[in-house]
Amino acid sequence: MSLIQNLIRRLLLMIPMAIGITLLLFVVTHIVPVNPLAVILTERSMDDPEAIRAATEKWGLDKPLPEQYLIYLKNLLQGDLGTSFKTKNPVALDLKNFLPATIELSICSFIFAVLFGLPLGIIAAYKAGSFADQVTRVVSLLGASMPPFWSGLLILFVFYYKLDWAPGPGRINSRIGAPESVTGLFVFDSLLKGNMPAFWSSLSHLILPSIILGWFTLALISRITRSSMLEVLSQDYIRTARAKGLAEKWVILSHALRNALIPLVTLVGLAFAGLMSGAIMTETIFSWPGIGRYAVESAANLDYPAITGATLLIAVIYMLVNIFVDMLYTIIDPRIREG
Repeated sequence: MSLIQNLIRRLLLMIPMAIGITLLLFVVTHIVPVNPLAVILTERSMDDPEAIRAATEKWGLDKPLPEQYLIYLKNLLQGDLGTSFKTKNPVALDLKNFLPATIELSICSFIFAVLFGLPLGIIAAYKAGSFADQVTRVVSLLGASMPPFWSGLLILFVFYYKLDWAPGPGRINSRIGAPESVTGLFVFDSLLKGNMPAFWSSLSHLILPSIILGWFTLALISRITRSSMLEVLSQDYIRTARAKGLAEKWVILSHALRNALIPLVTLVGLAFAGLMSGAIMTETIFSWPGIGRYAVESAANLDYPAITGATLLIAVIYMLVNIFVDMLYTIIDPRIREG
């Protein structure tokens, strides 16, 4: 099966998976024993029978659940995710407004995790048992064990409140204001428009949340890289490459690292999907207007359309990343491509 055929097959398999996810979400959100009218209407309107009747008809709450689900599927095929009970905006519009913030934070966190995690793992494996290896283990242990809600508050207290080295929560300084929107990514839009004050402000606001969000991924990458590299470095073909007089850096980077990437690709792909789905605690602590924060506020307000829309977006992100990882396997490992 060619790469294109495999890609098409995987994309087609996403359709029944997506339908199953929508059904599960619909059932879960509707078995909660709470009246959604309490969210839609004000406390005074709840005493008005006419207001209750109008809201029930408007939101389709008077229809049987199977009919509500079919209507939801029909609207979904047209790109309509419903209307938020709380914001009264189309859910698709809300997600469009919140998604760029999550993308920007996820990319920066991912770059931070890979740039530091991969070299740390390689060094720890090459110098196994050394002081550098022990330092890497400590960094990985701290990153994997410290919860983001604690480390986020701690880093804000130290670097923002005490030392004043970094800006506080938010995406940009309120006195500067958001740059003219092109992509929704403040750093990129600022560069496109030549707005350097907005660029430096938005970039500086990314530092602390990116470190907190990316630290756990950094720890995973360094540990998996170390274990994979240790296994590969003990193989016969590595000893053969060294015996032929190949430079050590090419033995490590060309022979060892490429073969150690297979398990790492899966981890990195799932980690990036997790970042893209919105880190709830990090976005909440740093007042970051992303998907994670939107999902939490929707759940707190029992906003069924917003909950299902945000969760469905997260599920689609995971499915697309899994497909990308599978395609990447065939590029990295010729054996998979030939099979």
